[in-house]
Amino acid sequence: MSHAEKKAVVLLSGGLDSATVLAIARRQGYACHALSFDYGQRHSAELAASRRVAQALTVVEHKILKLDLGSIGGSALTDSAIAVPENQEQAGIPVTYVPARNTVFLSLALGWAEVLGAMDIFIGVNAVDYSGYPDCRPEFIQAFEKLANLATRKGVEGERFRVQAPLIDMTKAEIIRTGTELGVDYSLTVSCYQADEQGCACGVCDSCRLRRQGFRAAGVADPTCYRSTK
Repeated sequence: MSHAEKKAVVLLSGGLDSATVLAIARRQGYACHALSFDYGQRHSAELAASRRVAQALTVVEHKILKLDLGSIGGSALTDSAIAVPENQEQAGIPVTYVPARNTVFLSLALGWAEVLGAMDIFIGVNAVDYSGYPDCRPEFIQAFEKLANLATRKGVEGERFRVQAPLIDMTKAEIIRTGTELGVDYSLTVSCYQADEQGCACGVCDSCRLRRQGFRAAGVADPTCYRSTK
């Protein structure tokens, strides 16, 4: 199989990071199959964003799988009874952490990758400018890759899955500069934890804070619609 024919499954949330990862995978010559999840998140505008990004970056196929992580609760992103923190940095693991989310997402991506014959899975986790989530750490990515090669037919038969997290050691500013160089249109993306139906960001949640600071540090104009700039 030539490099240009290699397939990859790319987890695509519709946010800034996942759009950048998709652009990186395409630049590396992968035929990209994008995978998004409607998991009961309150910020459903990101699903519309994932469709826009998938179309703009011309993926081979874009699947949106329906899950109900809200039924187990435990996160401000899936349980309306838990408020999204505003205008504050949080110590420890924040209430916006969704229990086992990346484990579930990567497991489904792995299943689809095995069906497609794709040995590479791309995910936009970041361990520098991140919100304290345990499933965004290098140790988690390494452990899941090991699991992938123990738990699959292809892994047992001697092929090797790779879980690629090219943003893992990058700052938000570095991510934005990289994506800008690759032609990512960040106006298509939604990062906010409580964006409205039109995709306009609240401007006060942790994700908005990190996004705004990233554009400022990168020296790149921020195309985001914010309802508040406090």
